[in-house]
Amino acid sequence: MGVYVNPPADGFAEILNYKKYIDKSGIIAYTNSVLGTPDKLTCFSKPRRFGKSFTAKMITAYYSKGANAAALFAGLKIAKMNLEQNQNKNADFEENLNKYDVISLDMTPFVALAESTNEIVSDLQQDVIEELENEFPNCIRKGTKTLYKALLQINLKTGRKFFIVIDEWDMIFREAKDNISVQKEYINLLRSLFKSNQTSQIIIGAYMTGILPIKKYGTQSALTDFREYSMLKPGVLAEFVGFTEKEVYQLCQEYHLDFDETQKWYDGYRFDTIGHVYCPNSIIELISMQAFDSYWTTTETYESLRDYIDLNMDGLKDAIIDMLGGKKHRIDTGTFQNDMTSLSSKDDILTLLVHLGYLAYNFDNKEVFIPNEEVRGEFIRAVKEGRHQELALLVELKWNKSAGKAISQIKEKQYGMIMQKYDYTGELLLVGLNYSTKTGKHTCKIERYI
Repeated sequence: MGVYVNPPADGFAEILNYKKYIDKSGIIAYTNSVLGTPDKLTCFSKPRRFGKSFTAKMITAYYSKGANAAALFAGLKIAKMNLEQNQNKNADFEENLNKYDVISLDMTPFVALAESTNEIVSDLQQDVIEELENEFPNCIRKGTKTLYKALLQINLKTGRKFFIVIDEWDMIFREAKDNISVQKEYINLLRSLFKSNQTSQIIIGAYMTGILPIKKYGTQSALTDFREYSMLKPGVLAEFVGFTEKEVYQLCQEYHLDFDETQKWYDGYRFDTIGHVYCPNSIIELISMQAFDSYWTTTETYESLRDYIDLNMDGLKDAIIDMLGGKKHRIDTGTFQNDMTSLSSKDDILTLLVHLGYLAYNFDNKEVFIPNEEVRGEFIRAVKEGRHQELALLVELKWNKSAGKAISQIKEKQYGMIMQKYDYTGELLLVGLNYSTKTGKHTCKIERYI
């Protein structure tokens, strides 16, 4: 039993003590159904405040050999499903309860505590390998530095396979968004684990969660073997995106809250298979505070997007103002690269806002809209507080390079100094443009000048 390898169930036990806990253990029936199959790798992305970490802790507690979690799950839906469908192997929670070697990683502390972003991936592997050496003595060769090799060596000696849980999987892409080197190193680590010839030999299953779907390069996911579920396409996991309407209604009855007013403030996300979905944090805060208000804490992610809104790229700001008036806006989600830096069009930014939970998406009509009164207030605030002061652009053009290279040249050659000649004191934005002769496509990167 360790911090990362076969951890205990303490985190999930604490969640169960929460009086407002909503039972979402049914998702385990899905992970059990794909365990040890070609669909064993699951990535479920959804916004902050939608219960990502709760689910990651629950799944860890369920599978981990280091957790004695039978009593924790005994009264939950997954156990009841087992009793009701005892002939259905996919719903049999006893068969898999605390039966696997689990590696559980929360990427937040790895990113937050790293002395340098360049060391995040190597530090992560070193910490996990040290625990694996304690858990599996005499299995890992001295000097092994990659997690993939360590797991393969353990498997060759013991035949054991691992279930891997990664919470906030995309933290590196959000917090180190300009460090392409560490992003590639991280993706290569994930590829070695989940997209190699030995993946089936060492991995029995995986569950990753984060805000963003898996990073794309061009039109293809960097980890093509994962089955992905998101705010755009939640699929069979739709009921686990947030609180369902039935669950919210029951909470309103229990805590004597006006359900119609709750709908007005917090409803708006909807999926065809299950109907309306609510942000869990907003409902929990409503119950705690007993007041209808905005509990949507503005994040640094949205602050960074305000620059794009003010630029009115392709009429972005106009589209948002229209949506504030109740209109919907048709978008193409296909060009979004699932990161915070490759935003080259209005559709890319609106797609990102869907993943962040600021917009709802109608899959059939391919339209986005502001979901409810709570989020509407955040958009009104963003538009009012927009930066309307003087703004100058410094633009560098490249071909067959990258938009990032163009930005780097502006910084290295200190193009911003030229504005001093004109006594300019307003804000500067650096704009890097690159044209690829191979693909015939342009890429764009925009940064605030510091």
